[in-house]
This record gives sequence, C-alpha cells and structure tokens, in this order.
Amino acid sequence: MQAPLLFLGNFQQRAAFAVELAQNGASHYLSGMIRLLSTLLLLLAGLPAWAQAFTPAEIAQWQQQAKQVTIVRDQWGVPHIYGKTDADAVFGLLYAQCEDDFARVEENYITNIGRLAEVEGEAALYSDLRARLFLDSTQAISIYQKSPVWMKQLLDAFAAGTNYYLHTHPTVKPRLLTRYQPWMPLVFSEGSIGGNISVVPLERLKAFYGQRKSTSWQRPDFEKQDREPVGSNGFAIAPAKSASGHALLLINPHTSFYFRPEVQVVSEQGLNAYGAVTWGQFFVYQGFNQHCGWMHTSSNADSMDEYLERIEQKDGKFYYRYGKKLRPVQVQPITLAYTQGNQRLTKTFTTYRTHHGPVVGQQADNQWVTIRMMDTPLEALEQSYLRTKATDYASFKKVMKLNGNASNNTVFADSKGNIAYWHGNFMPKRNTGFNWSRPVDGSNPKTEWRGLHQVDELVQVLNPASGWIQNCNSTPFTVSGPSSPARDKYPTYMAPDAENYRGINAVRVLGRRKTFTLDTLIAAANDPHLAAFEDLIPSLLTAYQTTAGAGNPVSPAVTEAINELRGWNKSYSKTSVAQTVAIYWAERMLRLARPRVPADAQMDNISFTVFAIQQTTPQEKVTALAETLDELTRDFGTWKTPWGDVNRFQRLTGNIKEVYDDQKPSLPVAFTSSSWGSLAAYGARTYPGTKKRYGNVGNSFVAVVEFGPRIKARSVLSGGQSSHPNSPHFTDQAALYTETRFKDVLFYPEDVQKHAEKTYRPGE
Repeated sequence: MQAPLLFLGNFQQRAAFAVELAQNGASHYLSGMIRLLSTLLLLLAGLPAWAQAFTPAEIAQWQQQAKQVTIVRDQWGVPHIYGKTDADAVFGLLYAQCEDDFARVEENYITNIGRLAEVEGEAALYSDLRARLFLDSTQAISIYQKSPVWMKQLLDAFAAGTNYYLHTHPTVKPRLLTRYQPWMPLVFSEGSIGGNISVVPLERLKAFYGQRKSTSWQRPDFEKQDREPVGSNGFAIAPAKSASGHALLLINPHTSFYFRPEVQVVSEQGLNAYGAVTWGQFFVYQGFNQHCGWMHTSSNADSMDEYLERIEQKDGKFYYRYGKKLRPVQVQPITLAYTQGNQRLTKTFTTYRTHHGPVVGQQADNQWVTIRMMDTPLEALEQSYLRTKATDYASFKKVMKLNGNASNNTVFADSKGNIAYWHGNFMPKRNTGFNWSRPVDGSNPKTEWRGLHQVDELVQVLNPASGWIQNCNSTPFTVSGPSSPARDKYPTYMAPDAENYRGINAVRVLGRRKTFTLDTLIAAANDPHLAAFEDLIPSLLTAYQTTAGAGNPVSPAVTEAINELRGWNKSYSKTSVAQTVAIYWAERMLRLARPRVPADAQMDNISFTVFAIQQTTPQEKVTALAETLDELTRDFGTWKTPWGDVNRFQRLTGNIKEVYDDQKPSLPVAFTSSSWGSLAAYGARTYPGTKKRYGNVGNSFVAVVEFGPRIKARSVLSGGQSSHPNSPHFTDQAALYTETRFKDVLFYPEDVQKHAEKTYRPGE
C-alpha cells in the first residue's frame, strides 16, 4: 500500500501523510489511489500540508467557544476551568491538559486507536492489532453518529479544545496526530490505567497471528509477580466515626507517575468536579463534586471470559462448532502501518472472530481462544461522565445502572452521610456449574452469558455498622471488617479477589481508631507498617537459628544484620537500615522462589510470599541474606545504608520515558512498594547507570475530602502539575509528596481567586 507514495518527493509524502492523519476516521488506511489524489489536490492548492489541517471556519468557531471559557491557574498550577456549558468546560479542560502535557494526551490516543507502530516501529504492531480487534474507528464513528445530542456536544468539544491548542501552538509538533476527531474518546472510554484489553497478552496475539503457534492457558492478571503492583486504595468514613459528623473519603490511586493530572472543571449547567483526570479524557476519573465523591480501585471481579472454540476447516474455510451445528468463522483483514527507519510500511493481518469475540490465541491444533468482554463504549463513556454530576447516593447508583465500568470497584461518600462500596459493575450472569476462572467450552450453549447482573445484585455495602470502608485491590469480604458482605451469598466469579498485605493493614488501621479527621485520615493512608514482613522476617530468624544451631559457619555481618532485623518494628522510615536489608533480602528470596511455582498455579500477593517462605530452605534464606549484605556493600560502601539513601524521588526531563541519574539532585522517600503492604505505595527500581532506586509508579494523585455543608479537601500530586522542566510547577509538589504532606484544595471560586497565579481564556 505504500507504493503510490514511493515516487513522490519528501514534500508530497508529507502532504499525503497530513491528509491521511486529518482523516483519522478511517478504519484502515485509504487506498493508494485516493491518497495520491489527495496529495495532488494539495499540490494544486499550492498550500503546505500543515496549513490545510484546520479551516478558517473551524478556527473562527473555536475562537468563539474559547470566549465562553475561563482558566484560572492557582499557585500550584492546578487549572480551574469555568465554562458556560458542559461542552465549553470540556473544551477548556482539553486545552489545559494539552498545555500541561500534550505528549501524554497524544500518546494515549495513538495507543488506543491502534497506531502506535507508526511512531514506535514494528515492535508495536501487536499492540495496535489488539486495539483494532476490539474496537476500530469505523465502529467508533458509527457510535458517535448515533450518540445522544448531549454526548455529541461533549465529544465535539473534546476535539475542538485539543485542535484549538494545536492551532494556537504551532511550535508543538505532534508525533503523529495532527487532528483530533470527536469519535476518539469512544475507544478510550474508561479512565483505568490499561482498560479492559490490556489484560490480553500481546505475546499470545503474536504467537497466533504472527507464528500460528499454540500457547498454554494463562489467565489475564492485573498484578504480575515480576512487576510493581498497580492498583489503588480507597477509604470512606461514616459520620459516626468522623469528628465533624460528616462523611470522609480517601482518594489514593496507584498509577505510573504523572498518569493523571489534578483539575477542577465547572459549568453553569451543574458540573463542578475536582480530582484526577486521565490525559486526553474529558471527565474527572477519581474525585468529588460539592455533593459526593468516588474512588475507583482496580478489580479482579470477573467481567470477561475466554472461550475455547472447536475449529474445523472445510474447502479452505474455517468453521467453529456451536451446539450441533457448524458456524463460519468471521474473517476480517486488518492493515496496520508501521515505521522502519525512514520508511512507512504496512502489514495486513487476517483476523478471526466468533460470536463470542475476536480470536486471541490457540490452545491446541483445533482449539482457538476467543475473548468476550464489555462492548458498550457509549455506555461506558456516559457513565464515566455522568457520575461526576451525581448529587447523592441514589443518583450515583442510578448512573451505575448503565453497567459501563468493567474493571473497577467503587468507594463512595456523599454530603448526606452515606458511604458505600460496589465490587465491580459490568458483571455478566453465568451458569455457576462452570469454572469461569478458566476458559470454557465455546461449543456449549450453556456457557453463554445470561444478561447482566443488576447493580443491586453486586457485592456491595451501604453504611456498614463498622463505620468505615476500605478497598486496596483486595477481597470485598473484608471491606468493612465485621460488617463486610458474606462470601457465600455470591457466585465465585463475582469476587475472586484475594486478600493482600495492604488490605490487611487497612483493616487494622481503620478498625482501631474511634474517630477520624482529615489529618488522621491522612495519617491512616500513610500508616508505615509493612505487613508482609510479619511473615517474612520470622521465617528468616528461624532459618538463622536453625543454620547456626547446626554448626554451619555464619559471618559476623550476617549475625549483626539478624540482630538489626530482630529489633525492627517492621515499619518504613527514611532512616531505617533494617528496612533496606529486609527489602533487598525479600526481593532476592522471591526471585529464588519464582521458578519453582507450578506452571498452572495462580498465586496472589500473599500466597506467593508464603510459597517463597515454604519452598526455600533455611540455608538458602541465610545465604540470600549474606548475598544481600554483599550487594549493598558493593553498591553503597556499607550494608548499613538507610532506606532513604537508596529510595529516591527524581524528575529531570518530564518525558514519558524519564531518565535518572545518581549524580543529580533527588529526594529521599520512606514509603515503599505496595507488595510489602505499604499503604502509601512507591514502586522504585534501578535504571541504567544507577545504584539508587527511583520511583515511577505508586501514589500519584492523593486526596482526602470532608463532605460537610462546605467541602474541605487536601491533596498532593507526585512532582507537579506540569511536564515542562522550565515550569515552576514541574516539581513544586515533590517535597510535599515525599514527606506525605498535603496542600489545601481550592474548590470554591473565591478561594481560587485569592490564590490565582494566572487567569486567561484558551488561545490567549
């Protein structure tokens, strides 16, 4: 398909490419002849490609809409966007996001519309293929055209605000997308960190569509053992346990740093949402308004299923068995573009699907794997937006009836004193005679979904007697201590989530305090206890006693380290040497145990830790400690290195792929990986050329809110609001963040004005 471009000069290639980008609404790329014709039309017009991106009529319309928007930046650079209508507010919100980090806005859409390989090369083809298998632009355009008027207005405003930013910032050169289309948010309708399709392994797609190899079954997993767990913490406190008599809410997403900025978006149509927004989306994902607040935590509630399809081939065509009949496999070519050096090439995949969904792998010679998941992007987007305008528990629950949230739990609080929790939202009804944690027989009609569970049927709590709610990506059956839901009342597929060390610590922290204020809720969210070491350290102490008691030689350093660990309170601290030793040793232990896990075993955070303890010998534990001390001495000159000297915060460039340097300034951080039960999560690791560890995932936007007659809230953002190193808001919150101190949220216009740093309209 690249042939018609090859004989054109560089200018003509750029022109054709610009036209193609401007037409981002095509499911696949335009044919070579149409692209050539578009190029010739540009040449005849005598205009450069960039100048053709936006018409005078469009620009005039955007300028008029910009007059309906005011952006106020407070002293932290947080944008407070005020619009006459919701659409005006959305216009301003996207403009402000692009000001702060256009690169991340663009990156999210390049990824979600399936065009990543055009900027990152052939290696990204299977990411693009995955995106196109589940929803392509042709479908998204059709959904947009059928959307209700109010949603169309918001989608149009999304595109207008982003395009107006590009028009008014001609020095900003996009990597790929020079025009944003109203349909784009429909392929990026949830604010969760990866969305539903991210659980489909790219290696499985590559094995099937690239090499046609069968792969062993592997359940999609949100938290893999070989990477820092991502997720979130949400706490809600009822008026009975609040010193003020008002409900309190903790909003604590754990994401990659700078994944969500902090915003307030307000309109004269009743919108007034404050919180964290995912780059490029037009709704506050985790936050609050003047009436209520919502916090989402990643869920293992089973909202999608894998089917084994029995495939037969006849006369060169594929069929799959369903009941007693054979049905034809749907075949669709998908052509993807990718870069290779200075060339732009294409690759066409022949893809397959059944009525269950797209084929994503092969289990055996005659068994293909399909995935069925939520396929209602309009409802998902409607729910994501409308919940930001909820006024109380009843209206929030009504919005949840759209069943458009497939990957998250929700912790909720409102100004009427209600606190609530729902485990998942989009939940198919299934025959409980099947094991839905594994692929089911696609040929058996009994494995079909039987509609969706109603919201009232989900695992949930409302105003529990305990007076508190917590979820840390863990089981809902400890969500409110003794007031938690009973496991035996729900089908297994509804809540297969296990407990984790954060959940254990959250129950302990919330259960022991009689009353909370905003300050003590912040303290609870930052409780330093590392529950995993309640299991790990005793096993090491016992191993040391066994090894030394058997007469095996033990170095003085090991004995000294054992005494250090024996006296440790198992809580994080910047000055703790024991924490450094314990974490380095535990990581070594888990690496040692990982190859010993049975191939089909499904292990959560706690069960894998227990497995590692049980499957390593006393001598291996003590040897791992000796090796840990050698490693620390080699890297830092002494194993007696405080944790704050190792665990650092640094932001140097603002690039999506940040770089780190031991020779440049950084800040010590006490809190640590959520794997150990740290409620305040900080996933850090070494990078090329570094010995110290630098955080890149964990606590990002954190807020506490009190829902009285007047909202009181505090928040902190990792680093700062802006991605630009020359901005005063690049790292102005770093000291607060690393010390777990919070700033006051400016929610009301009069408070915003008192602390306004800059007031302007888009384009000024």
